[in-house]
Amino acid sequence: MDIQEIFAHNLRKIRVAKHISQDELALRSGVERAYVGHVERATKNPTIKTVEKLALALECEIGELFRAVSEEERELATLPRGRKNR
Repeated sequence: MDIQEIFAHNLRKIRVAKHISQDELALRSGVERAYVGHVERATKNPTIKTVEKLALALECEIGELFRAVSEEERELATLPRGRKNR
């Protein structure tokens, strides 16, 4: 797992643990919802400023978003996907 994938994994894990939707995180942080999704899938690389906004919106330390992911967590990395309302 590279640093971008670690960040993506931790962002989603923290967001889900706090019961915050991507829409809500986007509103709180001032970024687009689609961008939050891209970051969580590690297809977009956020700027330092955006990392700060996301951490503030999640009320977590920036370091938590970069915390190393254990081997056990990697095996369990398939967190449940959100619902599609279509």
